[in-house]
Amino acid sequence: MGITNSQYDAIMRVYEKRRIDNHHVEEARRRTAYEAIPALAQLDRAVASLSVETVRQSLFHRESSLAISPSLGQAPQHEGAARIQTSGDLPSRDLRPSDIGELLREAAGGMSVHDRRRLLLKEHSFPEDYLDPVYTCKDCRDTGWIGARHCHCFDREVVSYFYTQSGLSVSLEKENFDTFDLSWYPEDLIDAKSGKSSRQIMTYALLTCRNFALEYGSDRQKKHLLLTGAAGLGKTFLTHCIAKVLIDKGRSVIYYSAGELFDMLAERFFRRAQDEDGMEFDDSYLSGCDLLIIDDLGTELTNSFVGSALFQLLNTRIARGCGTVISTNLSPLELGQVYSDRISSRIMEHFLLVRVFGEDIRVRKRLGRR
Repeated sequence: MGITNSQYDAIMRVYEKRRIDNHHVEEARRRTAYEAIPALAQLDRAVASLSVETVRQSLFHRESSLAISPSLGQAPQHEGAARIQTSGDLPSRDLRPSDIGELLREAAGGMSVHDRRRLLLKEHSFPEDYLDPVYTCKDCRDTGWIGARHCHCFDREVVSYFYTQSGLSVSLEKENFDTFDLSWYPEDLIDAKSGKSSRQIMTYALLTCRNFALEYGSDRQKKHLLLTGAAGLGKTFLTHCIAKVLIDKGRSVIYYSAGELFDMLAERFFRRAQDEDGMEFDDSYLSGCDLLIIDDLGTELTNSFVGSALFQLLNTRIARGCGTVISTNLSPLELGQVYSDRISSRIMEHFLLVRVFGEDIRVRKRLGRR
């Protein structure tokens, strides 16, 4: 799954926060256990003291060795140099590795520190692993990596990030291919243009959208889709269905209603024009995400800026091979009249056209009839 550097950094911050949070849990557990089991606190202090002494002696012997052994090809500056460099108090006891192990077992009552710690916890009704390191994912220890490859939990975090970024996390729980209900489209409502029923037309639309999502990115399928038809027939629902499939596959999906999208672009464009520094905003997530969904195109306040911004956005995404799904109440011909012929031309050339037909589902639901 392809993600940008900024997306990767955002996901890594999730792991960093997770490690910090889990460390706080470990510290809280340790305080609770120490208060309940003084012998446990005493055992850990003894282990810590021996560990410090071991490190101190290791450093002492290393410094002594470096001071006594002159660098290769060099002689001490004078006879007393080694004595001057090694001056200092010797450790009270020169501990060998076997001594450390013996002292640790002695502090633990004749058993390993690990076993003694678990026994004390069990005797005081704590889980034996109560003081083990806390990890959300034990496989990668909350790093996101297992060796040189990403952990399985990293893939889940990418999907979760895309859900959050898309702005559709709540909607997609209710609106997906599994919950799309064809019974709202009557079989006795016939389209004069095609002679097909609403149910037949919407069955085709549903299958086309499902195939678009499942085969997205393959050579067999176009990457751009236009859903056109009257309001209230499920166009937005179908865009959500497509979004869920792609996000679950680890694709980055961005969703905007047309009004929100062009308001945001206009605000940033004119704010940049007034900015003395002339700083450009980062729109890479719009032009570079795997799929951009523009819902209800044609409902926004249309002007020359909107037409220019739409053409530039479509052109960039087509050139980069990044897919776009547009839903609109307008026909392809009306799109050319509202925006420009060049936009209509791009859509007719690169987009798979899907028409919806039926009665407004919201009205049918209020009337209580399917």
